[in-house]
Amino acid sequence: MVQYSPKLTFGPETADWQERLNTERMRNQRMARAQMIMKKHGVAALLEANHHNIRYLTALRGFTYPMCRYVLFFAEHDPVMYEHNGYFHQMPDQCPWIKEWRPAHSWLSGAPGPGACADEAKAFAGEIKFELEKRGLLGEKLALGSFDGTAREALVNAGVKNLVDARNLMLEARMIKNQDEINCLKTCASMVDGVWYRVWENLKPGLRDTDLMRIASNAGWEMGLEGSVPGGWRTGPTTFDRGPHATSRVIQFGDMVYGSYCGATYMGYGSCTYRTFIVGRKPTAKEQDWYKQVRDRLDLVISEIKPGKTTADAAKHFPPATKWGYKSEVEILASEIGHGIGLGTNTGYDIPIVNRLWSFDHPQVFEEGMTLAVESREGETRIGGARLENMLVVTKNGAEIMDYFPREEISVAPR
Repeated sequence: MVQYSPKLTFGPETADWQERLNTERMRNQRMARAQMIMKKHGVAALLEANHHNIRYLTALRGFTYPMCRYVLFFAEHDPVMYEHNGYFHQMPDQCPWIKEWRPAHSWLSGAPGPGACADEAKAFAGEIKFELEKRGLLGEKLALGSFDGTAREALVNAGVKNLVDARNLMLEARMIKNQDEINCLKTCASMVDGVWYRVWENLKPGLRDTDLMRIASNAGWEMGLEGSVPGGWRTGPTTFDRGPHATSRVIQFGDMVYGSYCGATYMGYGSCTYRTFIVGRKPTAKEQDWYKQVRDRLDLVISEIKPGKTTADAAKHFPPATKWGYKSEVEILASEIGHGIGLGTNTGYDIPIVNRLWSFDHPQVFEEGMTLAVESREGETRIGGARLENMLVVTKNGAEIMDYFPREEISVAPR
C-alpha cells in the first residue's frame, strides 16, 4: 500500500503569524551543502553557467541564454555573481545576500564570429584568474559547469589549468533536499493537482490536443506556477508508445488521453506527473487491465524506495523491454523509470535514476531527503495506452507520494 506525504498547512503567500516557506533558510542551507560537497572533493571554487544551478547556489534567477551569466562560487568565500546586462543594474539592491557583482562577458554561443569570441573569452578568463589570484586560489581545483570549449581554452591559456567538471558536484549537492525545498515541491504538486482537475472538467470530444496544452498552461499560470508548461498530450491511437505530441489531433468520443505536466515550477522546483483520462465512456476490461498493470507496477517500485535500499531493489519491478517486443532497454529509457526531481526538472534529472538499463550494474542508495518521480506505461501500438507518474519524497519510513490527484483508476471525463 502506497503512502501519501502529509499535506502542507500553508499556501504560497507569506505571513507573519505562521511558519511557512523560509527562503532565507533555504538559501543558506543550499549554499552550505554545496560548499560541504566542494570541500569533500577538494574543490576550492566552482564556475557555473547553468541557470538552474546558479539559482541553487545563489537563489538568483535571470536570463537563460547559454553562458550569458555565471557565478564564481567559493568553498570558503562569498560568491561573485557575473550578471547579464540589465540584470546587472537591476538586481543588486533586490538581492542583498549577494555582496559582489560583475557584468558578465558573453560571446553569445559563437554568433559574433571567431575573432570576437576569442577576444571576449580572453577578457572573461582574465577576470576569473584575477578573482582566484586575489584569494590565493589560482592553483587550486576550479570546477567548470555548462561552459563551452572556448571558455575552457581561454581559462587554460590564462593560466587557470586545474579544471574539473562541475556536473557531478552539483548533482551530489542537489541530491538531498532540505525542508524548504521539499515544501516547494509539495506546493508545486498541489498546484498541479488543480491543473489536472481543470483538464478533466474541460476534456470532451472536438477539442484538439493543442487545446489541452492551452487549458493546462492557462490553469498553471492562474494557480501561481512559474514557468507553467503546456504539457505533452497524446490521444486515441497515439497513446502507445509515447511519441510526438501537439499534432492538433481532434479528440473523439471514447478516446483514451494522457498528459505529462512536467517542468511547471514553484520557486524553481518542478513538477513531473502523468495522468490518464478517457472521454465520455467507461474504460473497457482491456483498458482497465493496462492501467492496473501500470499502477501495481509503480506501487511495487515505490515500496522499495526507502533509506538503505538501492535503485536495483526498485528497478526489478519494472518489466524488461522484451515484454513489449523491444530488443534493448534503451528503447524504453525514459518511459519505465524513476528519476530525481528538483530545480528545473524539465531540463535534467537529479539523482537517483531507477531503471533496468543502469540500476542493476550501477545501483544508487536511497537516502532520506531525496525527491523523485516514478513513471510507467502500458498499452498496444495504434490502439491505446495508459500512463501514470507520481512525485515522491523519501522519508525515514519510505517513499511518500506528494501529488494527490486520483491515481487508483482511469479518470472518466464528465459528459
